[in-house]
Amino acid sequence: MYIEKINGPADVKKLTLEELPVLAEEIRQALLVRASKHGGHFGPNFGMVEATIAMHYVFESPKDKIVYDVSHQSYPHKMLTGRKDAYLYEEHYDDVSGYTNPGESEHDFFTVGHTSTSVSLACGLAKGRDLKDEKGNVIAVIGDGSLSGGESLEGLDYAAELGGNLIIVVNDNDMSIAENHGGLYQNLKLLRETDGKADCNLFRAMGLDYIYVNEGNNTAALIEAFQKAKDTDHAVVVHINTLKGKGYAPAEQHKEQWHYNAPFDLKTGMPLYPADGEDYSSVTRDYLLKKMKEDPTVVAITSGTPTVMGFTEDKRKEAGRQFVDVGIAEETAVALASGIAANGGKPVYGVYSSFIQRTFDQISQDLCIDKNPATIVIFAGSVYGMNDVTHLGLQDMPMLGNIPNLVYLAPTTKEEYLAMLDWSVEQTEYPVAIKLPGGAMISDGKEVKKDFRRLDQYEVTRKGSKVAVIGLGTFYGLAGQAADLIGEKTGTVPTVINPYYITGLDEELLKELKKDHDIVVTLEDGILNGGFGEKIARFYGDSDMKVLNYGLKKEFIDRYDVKEILLENHLTAEQIADDVMQVEQKR
Repeated sequence: MYIEKINGPADVKKLTLEELPVLAEEIRQALLVRASKHGGHFGPNFGMVEATIAMHYVFESPKDKIVYDVSHQSYPHKMLTGRKDAYLYEEHYDDVSGYTNPGESEHDFFTVGHTSTSVSLACGLAKGRDLKDEKGNVIAVIGDGSLSGGESLEGLDYAAELGGNLIIVVNDNDMSIAENHGGLYQNLKLLRETDGKADCNLFRAMGLDYIYVNEGNNTAALIEAFQKAKDTDHAVVVHINTLKGKGYAPAEQHKEQWHYNAPFDLKTGMPLYPADGEDYSSVTRDYLLKKMKEDPTVVAITSGTPTVMGFTEDKRKEAGRQFVDVGIAEETAVALASGIAANGGKPVYGVYSSFIQRTFDQISQDLCIDKNPATIVIFAGSVYGMNDVTHLGLQDMPMLGNIPNLVYLAPTTKEEYLAMLDWSVEQTEYPVAIKLPGGAMISDGKEVKKDFRRLDQYEVTRKGSKVAVIGLGTFYGLAGQAADLIGEKTGTVPTVINPYYITGLDEELLKELKKDHDIVVTLEDGILNGGFGEKIARFYGDSDMKVLNYGLKKEFIDRYDVKEILLENHLTAEQIADDVMQVEQKR
């Protein structure tokens, strides 16, 4: 095998042009076996194998710097830059992350997991090179789906004025995670159909030089194009037409499904651990489809991740014009929702917590100042959510919880969520966000009678004394467990509270607790700094009430073990009960 002898880009250059396609097939086979056992981003990597080989054949990494957008297509790059063992041998599968990582290799320049960033980052590297009068190529790799993001267009706009070497490889497989959406894709289609010769050319219109490669999975053709672009003194786009999922028939035929895959059977392509039963995605989809049929003004919005709300291709067709995918453009999704709400529509934007971070200004400025009644449903905002450092869902509460006029809710069960969602869709007074709980969905079958119009009113679910435990969202169940242990240790039944509201304080209830409580414990599934618990602590700041805040410390964590993180942050019932006992003994 050639791949076993590749310890760096220099070894790629030793192969003949005839040997490179063999190397490509070896890489694909290794990727296929690893993905079947380990899971990971599938389609993007399979489509970029030849282009990655060609780049390392032509350029001199790390002197020539390659920046990958979102890193979904960086596995072949890692294999060719000294990390092949992590793809060839099962015992080493977890030696590398799923994204580029400077801590792993000198051939990676940024820890990147969000999209539309590579052109701007590469512009920065190129400018830094020029300021120091250094030499070398800077290459930005970006997929066609990522071009819909505003930062990519901003980067392209600046690139023409950079005044130095910059090579932008546009990996065009006619797909985002799902299908592409937006007017620019009509031009990409035209360029593919005319072999790059159409007079209407987005990239040339932005002042960029342009090279088209129709056979984007042909190593020789790619090498020829990269050699033309190498050492250029200006910005040039190399537009390559590739096949997402190339080399594995199920992935070629079902590109959306195979963008990312959990472990699967190699022969059939069927998942080894199929999802069973409903979850918050399917519950959201079913609610919205029913609501859409009853009310033509209800519209679901996604920014390139339609299945976050359960909208697979067939369900998108069923929803018709009442489902909108703006592409990978979260800022536009929020502004669009605000505009729909301002004009009498009922928008629901579903988004991962990690990606809502990209929209702070739009939520604050475009949505909340005017109090337009749009709904934002936030998924995977939890310690139990995605755990790559680039995709953490731990910062949405400090971010959103301090924006005026926004009502941010935290349900604990399916029933509470649906009651909140229905209230939010129908009310016309506030922008509302709903933070879905982490972990397995809990359904207790209980009817929710709470009137959410009466803002910031918590619910006492167990009346006690001495100690009050306020469990927000995901950690409401933990609050009950901690209260049970505290009761066993002290002989006094603690109060348990479901606060529902992240953005406001139930001052009347908090004042009432002063009468017969000495300690208030808060639990939240997110970073403590600027979060929910600090508001409670601040409220009691001038009193004798002792407040213990539990959540996650402010840090970037990567590929963590949930149990270890909970232990480190004292987020177990036993630790909380012991902490309360220590405080009691000191009083």
